[in-house]
Amino acid sequence: MKQLVFIQTGMGVDVHGQNVTKASVRAIKNAIHSNSMPGIRESLPEKSLDNMKVNIKLAVPRDKELLDYEEVKETIPYGHKSVEVIDGGMATTSGIELEDKDDKNDLMYIVNASVEVGY
Repeated sequence: MKQLVFIQTGMGVDVHGQNVTKASVRAIKNAIHSNSMPGIRESLPEKSLDNMKVNIKLAVPRDKELLDYEEVKETIPYGHKSVEVIDGGMATTSGIELEDKDDKNDLMYIVNASVEVGY
């Protein structure tokens, strides 16, 4: 990325089901859904959202190989998207295992996200 314009962070949790994709999507939405970037278009080459680059960094506690990268990218509505996954986040007890929620155990997954926007 030549010019970094915006960074926001978020956290997402999948309390039941141990789904890292679901927790990751929630973390990204937490990072971006309470923000507005009204001047971003003016900052981009050719003033086009197509020229925006978005780097998504996820700290995932477990099951990284099960992450659906395409679903994660679809969370961001514009631009060229990349996803980087690192060790992090947390797997901790939810206190209960619910079969009807597809739990494999009593863990909940917590994912941290950093969303970087620029060009």
